[in-house]
Amino acid sequence: MGAAAASAGQRIWRIDADRLWERLMALARIGATPGGGVDRQALSAQEIASWRTMIDWALPARLEPSTDAAGNLFIALPGADRNAPPVLTGSHLDSQPGGGRFDGVYGVLAALEVLTTLAGHGVHPPVDIICVAWMNEEGSRFAPGMMGSQAFAGVRSIEAVRAVRDADGIPVAAALDALHAAFPALRRRPLGFPVAAYVEAHIEQGPVLQAQQRVIGVVTGIQGKKTFDIVISGARGHAGTLAMAERRDALWAFTRIAAALYAEIGGHDDAVKFTIGRLQVAPNAPSVVPERVTLRIDLRHPDDTVLEHLGQRLVALCQALAAPCRASVTPLADTASNGFDPALQQAIAQAAACIGQPHMPILSAAGHDARQMAPLCPSAMIFIPCRDGVSHAEHEWAEPAHVAAGANVLLHVLLPYARAGAGAAR
Repeated sequence: MGAAAASAGQRIWRIDADRLWERLMALARIGATPGGGVDRQALSAQEIASWRTMIDWALPARLEPSTDAAGNLFIALPGADRNAPPVLTGSHLDSQPGGGRFDGVYGVLAALEVLTTLAGHGVHPPVDIICVAWMNEEGSRFAPGMMGSQAFAGVRSIEAVRAVRDADGIPVAAALDALHAAFPALRRRPLGFPVAAYVEAHIEQGPVLQAQQRVIGVVTGIQGKKTFDIVISGARGHAGTLAMAERRDALWAFTRIAAALYAEIGGHDDAVKFTIGRLQVAPNAPSVVPERVTLRIDLRHPDDTVLEHLGQRLVALCQALAAPCRASVTPLADTASNGFDPALQQAIAQAAACIGQPHMPILSAAGHDARQMAPLCPSAMIFIPCRDGVSHAEHEWAEPAHVAAGANVLLHVLLPYARAGAGAAR
């Protein structure tokens, strides 16, 4: 655990960079893919294994693990007042099917490292400081994402969360029950307890910090997002006998709809992000006219007025261009843009300056669990660069020095909450 000299005889505390990196690489082996990435789906056997590893790391530092009805994992550095609202810091452990080693898990392990560092210094904070791993941030296995933080924040009921099924028909309820059964001795917290503050560290998932040669991003907010499930229904027919004029070809209708959406929605302005991220064709046979196409759309924009307009136009285009087929549009997520707490943003910038790291304000183009926490308590995010802005891919990468820098900034942002036991540390 390194320490650097500071003026007036003060010490600047540091996390153990080697320990943090080793733990990141250890968790990357749980659900490892042949291409060097990670496939660790929400509420899967791999996530259960990740929980076991996290708990094994926490207990020797006398940190206390617990969970809640939504399958969120909490690891607490106990405070003097166990009934006072705690400070939360963390992210998520689940990944995309071909995801990387850092998305989500970096924020959880940076939080655990900060708590381990504080515990190693004998810090006894006034209130609990808690590392949290939110359930199903990615929304890859169960849609939509951010289920754990949404249930915690009261955005979605736990009943609605438990009713969702994955592509194999397995309900969240069964997967959640299996998770909890794997940890029968784990204390159960009430869902949605009061929180004093929330700070989330994360890789940027974009190219800005690298391009600007900054190590720390002080996140100002998160752009708004809408997601839709769209089903285009036609009729199957024989590819060799059914005349073109008589066909209700769902894939043909999809091509018209997709072209219009990319041109009008995706081309609206430079700030819009439009993605058709999942496509399923049925019956998906080479000599059968497709009778159904199911697609999922991800639409984002920092201006909520523009986002709402584009969402309405998207629905209208789908319905207008589907004939002679039919299109049904189901909204899955509708989240407005949000800003983060100015005082916490300032604390992040000051912490970066304190440890000599170049920093800049930055808007998050990706969604994060911090979005759900921002209405509940002062919330903020710390970004570090990822190589070439690549994320949700097996070659996602963050430099060890940047990984350590972000965790050190997190440590110094949280130190004031631990001040009662922090002595002269900065």
